[in-house]
Amino acid sequence: MGHTIQHRGRVERVTGDRVTVRVEQQSACAGCHAKGVCGGDDQSRIIEVTTPYASSYEVGERVVVALLRPVMALSSIVWGYLMPLLVLLVVLVAAKLFGVSDGVAAVITLASMAIYYVALYFMRRRFERKIQFTIIKE
Repeated sequence: MGHTIQHRGRVERVTGDRVTVRVEQQSACAGCHAKGVCGGDDQSRIIEVTTPYASSYEVGERVVVALLRPVMALSSIVWGYLMPLLVLLVVLVAAKLFGVSDGVAAVITLASMAIYYVALYFMRRRFERKIQFTIIKE
């Protein structure tokens, strides 16, 4: 697995063919005295992995969650960060070009972000098919 993205974690729950894993993310600046100010704090993430072998995992078991194709991570970055920024900028510029006041333009821009994230939520099944994780016992 030379070109994989891997994270270690613990099984939180096993339901049907899904294994829920809590992955501890550590930032590169873990030893920095200013990490609380810049937001570089340690975080945990929940990842759901669909596998036909879900029943072989137990709660509390240490596992490795892997994303086999790094291009899938790039897709996540595009849809999670770049597209919202693009939508925000396009809507804000369009609102200002139509002569809308600053306050109304801000509200319209925030509403467009809400609509974008609701649409992204409803498209989550499509993303689940494209962005799939593999689980490996440690």
